[in-house]
Amino acid sequence: MKVQISILGILFCLLSSAQVPLPTTSQMGWQEAEIGVLVSYDLHVADGQKYNQARNRITPIEDYNIFYPEALDTDQWVKAAKAGGATFAVLTVTHETGFALYQSDVNPYSMKILKWKNGKGDIVRDFVNSCRKYNIKPGLYLGIRWNAFLGVHDFIIEGDSRFVKNRQQAYKRMCEGMVEEITTRYGDLFMVWFDGGASDPKTYGADVMPIVVRNQPGALFYHNAQRADFRWGGSESGTVPYPCWSTFTFPSFVDPAYSKESYKDNFKLLKHGDVDGKYYMPAMSDAPLRGFNGRHEWFWEPDDVSHIYPVSSLVNMYRNSVGHNSTLIIGLTPNPKGLLDQADVDTLSAFGRQIKALFGNPVAVVKDSRQREVSLQIPRGASVKNVIIQEGLAGGQKIRKFDLLGYRKGKWERLFSGSSIGHKLIWELPKEHRLEKIKLHITDAVGTPDIRQFGLY
Repeated sequence: MKVQISILGILFCLLSSAQVPLPTTSQMGWQEAEIGVLVSYDLHVADGQKYNQARNRITPIEDYNIFYPEALDTDQWVKAAKAGGATFAVLTVTHETGFALYQSDVNPYSMKILKWKNGKGDIVRDFVNSCRKYNIKPGLYLGIRWNAFLGVHDFIIEGDSRFVKNRQQAYKRMCEGMVEEITTRYGDLFMVWFDGGASDPKTYGADVMPIVVRNQPGALFYHNAQRADFRWGGSESGTVPYPCWSTFTFPSFVDPAYSKESYKDNFKLLKHGDVDGKYYMPAMSDAPLRGFNGRHEWFWEPDDVSHIYPVSSLVNMYRNSVGHNSTLIIGLTPNPKGLLDQADVDTLSAFGRQIKALFGNPVAVVKDSRQREVSLQIPRGASVKNVIIQEGLAGGQKIRKFDLLGYRKGKWERLFSGSSIGHKLIWELPKEHRLEKIKLHITDAVGTPDIRQFGLY
């Protein structure tokens, strides 16, 4: 009888620890990635005008041959991204103009029509090759929600005639054909991203999820009304507030059945997640590099170099994205010649160096602990500015509450009481702390906590 009780007790513990949602392999890769870039490129970068989203969504480009990236160098893009700490890069295959940056057989509005390279160019191919050359994971972004060339606005072609209905179905099939092409021609992809979602295939959306699952089973799918492997973090500031949980209430946040709750209170649920959510769906924090001082530009524009974020702002983004259990995506955009401006390149390089200087080498660290209390001695004379805590997430996000305590003058005092840790929590110490030791004390967890790292930097 005692043996039976013991076995039942073990089973209960195992079941209790399995109550939290578990990440897929690709979702683990998403959180490990920490920093990525979105490279935004489209016909209108060459028109010499300020980007106007409302106009661009409804106005076709009259002369698509203004797009002539004579110095195109995707190696330069990817090397700059890597210098900034990026581990993955995503390219806009199509955006609001509807133009496709590859040799499409189903979308006639593609590289085949250009004078550049006699219609033989394939920027997607160049980009993916550069990513693999420099060990960066490639992702592709397909904007099918808007298409100025074909008159598609928020997935819909206006009108209710039979002609319009036939065109709507033809557009859905074209979109599905493009997804088939990009998921079969370019090798393994880190993610396939649909701008603003891919809607619902039961209504106006193309049926894209089965194609991605069939052809890219290891890729992140982002996103439609059926599924989202990660979630938008509720702003384009490059940050999420604390706490930010890796779990979410719903399987999607664009399905009309869930979007109202997901978007209310200034996207509160998207920003924070749901500690008791049934779905593993970690957050994304995104911002364009050219978003400083009153601007917010994902696409290259003339005279916009002064609006590149300074390195100090990018470091703050890192602290409040990666350091809040989110993955940071920085928007880059090549100029009409096909190059990143040197100011963008230099800023990324300086940002990458600063992140390494601040968080690259711990002063003291404990790894792979399953204890609820871990302490670290601060070496004499060491300058400690940051505490980093990481959970091992293969078993899900388990830690619910914790305290950080500091030891000085013979006693412990509470420094910070927190909740979510997830992939990484960065907490900045007060400037003049004069502490001798720092302790992590976990006060609440689902099952056995898994501390991957507790370090001082």
